[in-house]
Amino acid sequence: MSVSMAGFTLNDGIAKHASESMNMGQVMFVRGAFATLFIAALAWHQGALANLRLALQPMVMLRVFGEMMATVTFLIALAQLPIANVSAVLQALPLAVTMGAALIYGETVGWRRWLSIAAGFAGVAIIVRPGLEGFSAYSLVALVCVGFCTARDLATRRVPERIPTLLISTVTAASVSICGAFLIQPMGGWTNPGAVDLMLLACAAGLLLVGYQFIILAMRSGEISFVAPFRYTGLLFSILLGFAVFGDIPDLAMILGSAIIVGSGLYMLYRERVVGRSKAAAQSVGPGMAPEGL
Repeated sequence: MSVSMAGFTLNDGIAKHASESMNMGQVMFVRGAFATLFIAALAWHQGALANLRLALQPMVMLRVFGEMMATVTFLIALAQLPIANVSAVLQALPLAVTMGAALIYGETVGWRRWLSIAAGFAGVAIIVRPGLEGFSAYSLVALVCVGFCTARDLATRRVPERIPTLLISTVTAASVSICGAFLIQPMGGWTNPGAVDLMLLACAAGLLLVGYQFIILAMRSGEISFVAPFRYTGLLFSILLGFAVFGDIPDLAMILGSAIIVGSGLYMLYRERVVGRSKAAAQSVGPGMAPEGL
């Protein structure tokens, strides 16, 4: 799980670096094209592309749309905010998924977990700090991203088991790349990328596959209640990367808000282990927890 989070974080760092020389629509398109090529090759090797019509299943389409919009909002926020701040807001995703599962699917959520959800979103409010000095509208974009990720994860839980995961990932990566292509002109037009930029974005796509494969390995071979908390290493990696590469130093509000969100998420996982019923928070650490276009 930790290797997976490192892979996703490095990918995010490359995307943020690329945004300095090209717009995020172009980053989505180029990185998405490489990711589609890599994941499609893996899916073809595993025989997951034998029946492409399965991708038209409504829950698959909803999942693809959620991931596509989440990727757009995530990359817009990432280009304007410190990587650690965006990562911290995304840590509220398991809480949002648990809330959505209760409200939409009628899953049982006790009062303790409702308090955890409320505390977690209070932590998000501390990071976003609406109406206060230091507020950025792009923090709200990151929060919108959480909403799209929640829709994606709730749809994923209703995708029939007969549909291969690699097929879904291939269709999603292709859709994200196409979406990026349509956004290039509205976001400022095409910039001829240098060889280094192309190499870095190809590496970013490769890191997506590393993260994708390692998170599947972690969830299949490890006890979920033990493995799941290690996804919070992604926040630590984001803080370290932001400081080492971009010179971002977290302020007190970001540290306090992050601590509350992580604490709420860990307590949520603990309660789910105690009650032994719904695993909404734990299950949201599946492949592509963050919107990475897969």
